[in-house]
Amino acid sequence: MTDLSGKVALVTGGSQGIGFGIVEYFVELGALVVACANDDASLVAMHDAINKPGQLATIQGDVSLAGDMIAAVAFAVSTYGGLDILVNSAGIQHYGTVLDTPELVWDEVMDVNVKGVFLASKYAVPELVARGGGSIINIASVQAYASQANVAAYTASKGAIVALTRAMSLDHAAQGIRVNAICPASIDTPMLRASAELWKGNGSAEQTLADWGASHPVGRIGTPREIAALAALMASDDCPFMTGSDVKVDGGVMSKIAVILPENQ
Repeated sequence: MTDLSGKVALVTGGSQGIGFGIVEYFVELGALVVACANDDASLVAMHDAINKPGQLATIQGDVSLAGDMIAAVAFAVSTYGGLDILVNSAGIQHYGTVLDTPELVWDEVMDVNVKGVFLASKYAVPELVARGGGSIINIASVQAYASQANVAAYTASKGAIVALTRAMSLDHAAQGIRVNAICPASIDTPMLRASAELWKGNGSAEQTLADWGASHPVGRIGTPREIAALAALMASDDCPFMTGSDVKVDGGVMSKIAVILPENQ
């Protein structure tokens, strides 16, 4: 099993969805984790659910605000003595084309999904350098490669995260900092469930989730823990030669083309 004993991790968007899964798994592997989210109530619920006060601390913060990210990094350092891992998991989704997406919504998506990675990394990098290096893991999406309709802002933001991951990996390799991205497909999170509720039509959200899962070759949607397992490997000392990578965890969906051959007669 991957060992993160004694490593200090800051996870943005850590109170729900993929972020929650990463926080929970990192704690199981021995890490000292600070979870940051903009909703204090969800942080309290997460802290109670994981119930590892000696290994888990929380701080409320908005990833789009420099002051909040300065405070989050400083809190991690003051609480646990340094910083080894940053996971940029905070993200939001809004539906719309470039025609019907309001400018304020576009800005909100970019501020959280892209600027949030920029700001958290900007203030975490010096602390990683102080520890002799470390790992930054950015949560992107398969929509960095291929897009659904009506998600112009979201898919643009995820493509930007993959590009930023490459740039950061080059800029900070000499400092011993590895920067990689994880690109999930459909994962069972509150965000995906909200989308299923929105698009269920005359059916149910559960049936919509099942239908989306069936579109993946493995026949189901993924779990946050399946993303967390890869994040843990990227965060560990077990893959020191890996940087600048964007890895699909997608149930095979990006290996599949839309054209279907007819059934054999």
